[in-house]
Amino acid sequence: MVKAVYPGSFDPITNGHVYIAERAASLFDELVVAILVNLQKKATFTVDERSSMAREALIHLPNVKVKAFDGLLVDFMRQERSRAIIRGLRALSDFEYEFQLAQMNRELAPEIETLFIVTEARYSYLSSSVVKEVFSFGGAIQDMVPPGVYRRLREKFPRF
Repeated sequence: MVKAVYPGSFDPITNGHVYIAERAASLFDELVVAILVNLQKKATFTVDERSSMAREALIHLPNVKVKAFDGLLVDFMRQERSRAIIRGLRALSDFEYEFQLAQMNRELAPEIETLFIVTEARYSYLSSSVVKEVFSFGGAIQDMVPPGVYRRLREKFPRF
């Protein structure tokens, strides 16, 4: 069985994230969507909320599990007995940052590979930060996030 890990903060999960997860799930026996607990980053949603939203958004993928982790990704990879990291690329600007992360992970754990999946053009502008910012100004984001995420955003910020 070949398992891959798709790590991120997913604060919140977007349709772009779902697209990458769907593509990765079609390539591997199992995909773990790994939600980073990063105490240095001010998250909008708790790790439990982010995990719940991701599970709901990915329920149609039977070979996908959602787990939270903290610390080094390579340590989580070893714990999960996985050798493949999945990262999504939206634009060339993503590549430089992702390349640095891949090189660092390769230095720390040469047995682990990073695989990049390029998103569809319709998601190339989409990020969790953009979604939250647009929503905070009353913009329509229904087509950018799964229905459960939209519902949670409306609950958390009821004025919209």
